[in-house]
Amino acid sequence: MGRPTRSSFPLRNLPLPPSTLQGGAQGSRCRWCTWPVMSNTEPRMEKGEEPENVRITSQLLKARTGEFDLESILLLKLRGLGIVDLGCLGECASLEWLDLSGNAITHLGPLSSLKALAVLNLSSNRITSLEPLSGCESLQSLNVAGNLLSSLQQVQSLAGLRHLESLRLTNPMGRLSNPFCAATGYRVAVAEMLPGVKVIDGERVSGRGSELYQLCKDLDNSLRRFSSTSGVGSSELSGLSKPWVEDGYWDLRSARRSSIMDEAYKQFNEVLQECQELSKRADDTISQAERALNIRPDSTSYVF
Repeated sequence: MGRPTRSSFPLRNLPLPPSTLQGGAQGSRCRWCTWPVMSNTEPRMEKGEEPENVRITSQLLKARTGEFDLESILLLKLRGLGIVDLGCLGECASLEWLDLSGNAITHLGPLSSLKALAVLNLSSNRITSLEPLSGCESLQSLNVAGNLLSSLQQVQSLAGLRHLESLRLTNPMGRLSNPFCAATGYRVAVAEMLPGVKVIDGERVSGRGSELYQLCKDLDNSLRRFSSTSGVGSSELSGLSKPWVEDGYWDLRSARRSSIMDEAYKQFNEVLQECQELSKRADDTISQAERALNIRPDSTSYVF
């Protein structure tokens, strides 16, 4: 038997020793190459198996975002992962956009430390209290439709959020709501409790355009009532009774520039400054060389 060669071994299926891996269990990289490798200890989910009782860990966040430092994460989508415990999510201090919809979350404690968070989706969970969100001082848009908020007073904890402009408590399209939303006129009560909020459940209740929106809504209701009581041409009238604007037309669109763009501009300016500094150093080096060689600079010797 000849001496075994390197190609004689099925290296592709051999596990790598832990010492050759860098970066954690998921998304690790070999120390000798740039290919991503999968740790042998990573749990494999069978086809059709749904995750449940998931706790957010630093390994999970790094694997989902590709970021090594949790404070560098700006956007995070953790929808429908069976999460019940927010774990170390509060360590993502720079987080601005967060989607936790479709999980089994009951407590929001770790979110209280997310001071930069601007957009938060918590729909389709098991939340009974919004009190920890009072610490999210930059929050602008919040979706808590499809939870277990049983009292209007549970919304009171949002009163101190000065930047909050959009709040969704129900979503008819997705058949999501909260128990206290069954009461008639709850939107009016929420608007009085949170005067800074301009959009509730997709309807503009204050600010620019709210009067026109209410007028269009009243006209739509009048047309519907007339078509339902009129025996002549009711089908034609009901066909003409359509919303004046499309769904979402009045939804607030934040003009706040994302810190992702700010970071990109910052990095570009830093690179530009480095290039200018290198150009200056190159000019100084050329001038020193010319003086050392006693060469008179010729304006035609350089082409730019």
